[in-house]
Amino acid sequence: MANQEATSPAIRTPLYDLIAQQTSKFTPFAGWEMPIQFSGLKIEHNAVRNGVGMFDISHMGKFILTGDNLVQSLQTLVPSNLARLRAGKAQYSVLLNPDGGIIDDIIFYYQSESQGVLIVNASTTDKDREWILGNLEGSGVKLKDLSRERVLIALQGPKAATILQPLVGEKLSDFGLFNHWESQLFGEKVFIARTGYTGEDGFEIMAAPEIGQRLWTEFLNLGVTPCGLGARDTLRLEAALALYGQDIDDSTSPLEAGLNWLVHLPEKGDFIGRNVLEDQKLNGVNRRLVGLQMSGKHIARHDYPVVFAGEVVGKVTSGTLSPTLNTAIALAYLPTPFASIGQAIEVEIRGSTHPATVVKKPFYKSKK
Repeated sequence: MANQEATSPAIRTPLYDLIAQQTSKFTPFAGWEMPIQFSGLKIEHNAVRNGVGMFDISHMGKFILTGDNLVQSLQTLVPSNLARLRAGKAQYSVLLNPDGGIIDDIIFYYQSESQGVLIVNASTTDKDREWILGNLEGSGVKLKDLSRERVLIALQGPKAATILQPLVGEKLSDFGLFNHWESQLFGEKVFIARTGYTGEDGFEIMAAPEIGQRLWTEFLNLGVTPCGLGARDTLRLEAALALYGQDIDDSTSPLEAGLNWLVHLPEKGDFIGRNVLEDQKLNGVNRRLVGLQMSGKHIARHDYPVVFAGEVVGKVTSGTLSPTLNTAIALAYLPTPFASIGQAIEVEIRGSTHPATVVKKPFYKSKK
């Protein structure tokens, strides 16, 4: 299967031709051909931190879920209490396997008692669709996969609302973080959510291809900086947002990953993996995902060993040189006794060890 995927032609988003006019720097990602960089990683990163940038994230999985027992049925797949939601609100959560491992991290946008939008990762779209349909068979829940039929643009940064406001009829200040709604853009219906993956304010806009193409061009004309996957990764890492397949996966639980806030055990009925999370909640976890700050500029990369007193005690999951903080940062799983803030450890980089310290997450927090 891996060899077949490697030789299959990469999928292109509906924005590919427009983007190819602005950059030739593309990279394969989860079977898609995606822009890695436009004007430069640091320029793009700083545009989002200080102004506004936009990302083509049309590769993300996009499901429309319908059914009379929609929320009740989805409750059996996630540790979060979706019954809390009202129309126009969303919940970040995770799909769990029976061992409490994370199949994927998702956002569920609740539209009504019988309809919602589910956004999933590009690399897990097929797996997620089969998992949901397989486990909800007979529930009456129907899934419509719009992953290749819709554009998804992320407009991110402190000036995102200023850019978007003239294009929509709604007063954006009325919509807080994790709000969503249907709007009109260029006379056509679109889905807008005040969500993102950068640690900044922003919006994610899902639209038909022709509307998405027009919107991308309009944003360009308004001076919005186009950004690639490189800046998306440094931005999300500064905000300590997990990347599926690196920081979280089928072998990590949400409690190990520091996602305790999305586990609502007292309010929930039964769900897949509940017994494992109950045990971890009662007895504690053996390891935790922590933030590391390197003492120098050596960058701790994915899978680099973490060392204490000459012994390997953990491994790095993600690492970069933070453009905002101008210091090397990383995420790593460490045994719980080594996971306290201020703990001194070392990271092995190309045969040599370099000092680092466990620090509080996130590394960067937006001023807004």
